[in-house]
Amino acid sequence: MDPRRKRILYRSQHQGMKENDILLGGFTAVHVGDLEDSQLDQLEALLDEGDNDLYNWITGKTPVPLTHDHDLMAWLKKFNNCP
Repeated sequence: MDPRRKRILYRSQHQGMKENDILLGGFTAVHVGDLEDSQLDQLEALLDEGDNDLYNWITGKTPVPLTHDHDLMAWLKKFNNCP
């Protein structure tokens, strides 16, 4: 695995909020090798957001802002069986 993917995998599994570690870390562990560069960019941008915002967006508690409303977010929500 290349260094960028390793770094993203680590960050996704160590978000701070255990729920996000499960939501993001589980998805990334399975799919990090399948992601294109543009999707890696999107994932890195998500990892820079706050824990509560990420959790609420992924679980559908609050709407996803336009900047993060992309195919990766839809895939992430579907992976976690979230609306």
